[in-house]
Amino acid sequence: MSSVANRRSVMTLFTLPDCIDCHRVRIVLAEKDIAVDIIEISPEDMPDDLAQLNPYNTAPTLIDRDLVLYDARVIMEYLDERFPHPPLMPVDPVNRAHSRLALFRVERDWYTLAKDLECGEATRIDNARKELRDSVISAAEVFEIKPYFLSNDFTLVDCTIAPILWRLPRYRIDLPASDAKPVMDYMDRVFSRDMFQNALSDAEKAIRP
Repeated sequence: MSSVANRRSVMTLFTLPDCIDCHRVRIVLAEKDIAVDIIEISPEDMPDDLAQLNPYNTAPTLIDRDLVLYDARVIMEYLDERFPHPPLMPVDPVNRAHSRLALFRVERDWYTLAKDLECGEATRIDNARKELRDSVISAAEVFEIKPYFLSNDFTLVDCTIAPILWRLPRYRIDLPASDAKPVMDYMDRVFSRDMFQNALSDAEKAIRP
């Protein structure tokens, strides 16, 4: 692998092939059609470049010239501000605050459960599977309000929710059509977006062949 230092004129993203945080950053990049050098790495063989740039040696890590960012939410909001069209956050402060609160809740509730589902410990997996299934079903009415999550437009909240819903088959979570139809309709809308499909890694495509 060539050194990132030799290509600082190109925005670079270090990404794992199957990671919900990396996935949502890639969705933002695709939605905004940003020219980026995507470097897919393996968790078992992290490149030396990454350890030098990111003190936590984690992905996603974004390099934009001399700027290095390594938190998914920070990266997403930076990209939305740096490339404002199309906007993925509301313009007015009140609705922007509502979107940030929704992001916080999805990360705090669903992303925490997703990490439990990927931990390999049987008891935690069983509990997390039930909690995530029940939580998604209980949110069905919210998905019905507008085409996207509490919005007429696709936003960073959708970029964050979509990777979780895409992985439901991997988590062995089946949603009942009788109770979760609005969620299923939402998934159809989001998953059929060209930019969502373009953001998928080969490993993620295999989740829903």
